[in-house]
This record gives sequence, C-alpha cells and structure tokens, in this order.
Amino acid sequence: MTVPPATATADRLPHALDAPEVSERLRGRRPAVFLDYDGVLTPIVPRPEDAIMTAEMREVVRSLAARCPVCVVSGRDRGVVAELMGLDDLVIAGSHGFDIHDPARGVIEHDASRGWEDLVAEVTERVRTAAAEIEGTQVEPKHASVALHDRHVADADRPRVQELVDAVLAEHPGELKVTPGKFVHEIQPKIDWNKGKAVDHLIGVLDLDHPDVVPIYLGDDVTDEDAFRALAARGGGGREPGLGILVIDPADAPGRETSATAVLATVDEVGRFLDGLAR
Repeated sequence: MTVPPATATADRLPHALDAPEVSERLRGRRPAVFLDYDGVLTPIVPRPEDAIMTAEMREVVRSLAARCPVCVVSGRDRGVVAELMGLDDLVIAGSHGFDIHDPARGVIEHDASRGWEDLVAEVTERVRTAAAEIEGTQVEPKHASVALHDRHVADADRPRVQELVDAVLAEHPGELKVTPGKFVHEIQPKIDWNKGKAVDHLIGVLDLDHPDVVPIYLGDDVTDEDAFRALAARGGGGREPGLGILVIDPADAPGRETSATAVLATVDEVGRFLDGLAR
C-alpha cells in the first residue's frame, strides 16, 4: 500500500535559507531545480501580463541553469512564460505541464499531450462569450485550458462567475475539471495529469533519476502541491525524496497545509536561495 506523503502547516516548516534539513539533503549531490513562475520568480500582480521577471532574477536563473538543470513548470502558456522571463533556453512545462518543450529536444510528448484540442477550443469560446456579460472578468485562452480571472470583479458579481463555471462543467459531464488559483478558475480537460506528473516525467526524460541528484520544486499555489507530493513520494527503495519549497509568508497563512519540506517567504528570498545554489 502506498503511504501518502506527510503534510504540515506552513508556519511549522523550516526556512529554506537556513534549514539544516535542506543543506544536509543537498550536501554532495547535484540539484535539479523546478520552478513555478507567478509568485516564485515574480510577485503576484493585479494584471497577469505585468508579471515580468526582473533583470536581477533573470541573471540568477541564467547563472543557475549554467550549473544544473532548471525547468519552469507553470499554469501559463509556455510561450507566454518564455516571453515574460526573457529566457528561451530553459525547459518549460506550460499549461500545468500539458505542453512541455526542451530547447535541445523540442516538444516532449507524454500521455496527456494530445486529444483535447477541440474540447478546449469549444469551452474557451463559451467562457469568452458568457464572461463578457460580467464586468471585471478577464478570459485567458491557454494551450490546454481557459482561465477565467475574477480579481477585478465586484464582490456582488462573484457568484455569477461561479455560476458560469458550474454551468460549463455541467454542459460537459465527466470531461472537464476546474483547477483553483488566486482569483482565477482554470477549466481544463479532466485528464489525470498535473504539475507533479509533469515533474516526474521530466525527471525521467532528462535522465535525472540518479542517487546523486536531488530534485527541488519551488511553488506558491495549490496546484504546486501535486509537485510537492510527487517529490516527497520519491523516497524509498534506496532513493531520497526530493525537496518541495513553498513560497509563502507563514504569517499570512498559518493554517495552510502543504506537502512541502521548507518555506521561503518572498520572491526576494527565492532569488537568494537560487543564487546560493548557483554559487
């Protein structure tokens, strides 16, 4: 029987910049780093298109990628992530891992990479048309999903957003799922694929499944928990588990349960942590 990875609350996790658990796990081993984008490499901003990575963070990521494998795993479209980062030489898994590209290998295929295109196109048009009647919504078409943002929707209208999402799900029973996020409802094909499965797949494809490699995942959102659980579950059979690092200020979410190993409170601390790995 598979034992599920243990969880803890964010306020009880050690800080990744000075945690002995992190430094001991890395000693004598090579890191392979997986990074969410929004909330990790750049702060969460009111307008998604304004989440542009700073020149300083770009240099840190570029320096780290020269020394170890670095992959970005984001809910955004792959091309959008590359443009916002200003880097085009990293492995990027966009759309929650549905769309993976390696500059050296090209598109990386997997079990969930095909077959949902017509469904996503139909649902995107349905959401776009209906959301136009709700002031403040923003519809973001993606490679394998459609994101309905409601950060700027009046509180009185938020139930209308939920009603729209529920109606779309009801129109496609068993075909769709909603991935929750910060002020966003992401409607995706109901396929057994997520950031955790994408990370596991990449570890195999990139030949990183070795005792001297420790995979590290940094993420801030609920969707990143799949990756934290995947790395925690790698322990056993002579293998060490990977490291999951939740980017969150524990004071802001003391009861947040997570399968991460440690925390970083801010994007600035992420930069310091990645810079330390690079050096």
